[in-house]
Amino acid sequence: MNYWLDLFTGTTWEEFIEDGAKVSGFRHRMRKTVSKIPPGDILLCYVTGVMRWIGAIEVLGLSDDRRRIWKREEFPARFEVRPIIMLEPENSVPMEDLEGRVSFYRGPQDRGKFKGFVRRSPNLFENPEDGALILDLMKEARKNPKARPVDPRKWVREPLYKAKRKKGRKSVETLVSIPEREDEREEQEQATVETSAKEVNLHTDVQYRLIRLGAEMGFKVWVARNDRRKVYNGKILESLPNIVDQLPTQFDNTTNKVIELIDILWLKGNRIVAAFEVECTTSVYSGLLRMSDLLALQPNINIKLYIVAPEVRRGKVRNEILRPTFKLREKPIAEVCGFLSIEEFVGKIEGVRKLGLLSSIKSGFLDEIAEIFTEESEV
Repeated sequence: MNYWLDLFTGTTWEEFIEDGAKVSGFRHRMRKTVSKIPPGDILLCYVTGVMRWIGAIEVLGLSDDRRRIWKREEFPARFEVRPIIMLEPENSVPMEDLEGRVSFYRGPQDRGKFKGFVRRSPNLFENPEDGALILDLMKEARKNPKARPVDPRKWVREPLYKAKRKKGRKSVETLVSIPEREDEREEQEQATVETSAKEVNLHTDVQYRLIRLGAEMGFKVWVARNDRRKVYNGKILESLPNIVDQLPTQFDNTTNKVIELIDILWLKGNRIVAAFEVECTTSVYSGLLRMSDLLALQPNINIKLYIVAPEVRRGKVRNEILRPTFKLREKPIAEVCGFLSIEEFVGKIEGVRKLGLLSSIKSGFLDEIAEIFTEESEV
């Protein structure tokens, strides 16, 4: 008997339960792995997002069931299964209880990544003792339940949104995901700078400067939905002059879901003039992914795009923006998204402000200090 990982979201777990917990399914690309799993093997059920072990089910055999069990995906490679343990979410076993006890979570260095083990399913537990331990922990949780609340947002996870893409001459409807900013912020180490004798989050500091600059130049300004309540020098960002609480109306719902998470937008009437992603921490690709999503959804859009980051991160931004996923596309990100060094940006703006010329300059002046990366750009 072997143990296998079976991944769920909170939503797909609920749908599995509502169907009677009789059939577990996987994506089509996993069909070869599924075909090799014999009856009697155990699937250990793990809910992503909340990072909980919630159940164990025994494989009875392959299933030809083709009913629509899960709303958003088909999961056509299926087993007939028999429940062994089914825990309530609040009584399920947190991944943190496994630290130092299993091969894929030896210590803090494996936290969050778990050596890549929970990135796909079904996935074989190469160390059977790991599977046996998890099963024992779930049995103990059933025998002596311990209530530990789960975050309802992480339980639900992000939904999928309808979008259209070109396939030849046809428009094909597909589903896309739009990650929430909270997940990124939890994983990033926040950098800080000292301003007015106290430390201020650098990301918020730059957002404030972009808001103020945009307002002084006569633009309306949108702040990322999840950053609107942030405080800078005692002022809530959404309370600053020229902040808007609604996006332009010409885009569809899916595009708006992307746009509303971009750090700063400058608006003129119903038009987006410029979009800024501030990347001060260990990750750079998250902002670029939002830019890429926007261009994928609206390939004909004409917006100035900028990544704003410390000068010391210039090489990191260059390397990310020239990755194949961003470069080998019909409209490469590198050709339309400029890099703004925070140090140079702040210096230029303060200089122009002292001269009293901000109200007379155009947004295009940013192109004079923004760098467009090419393969020949020095790292």
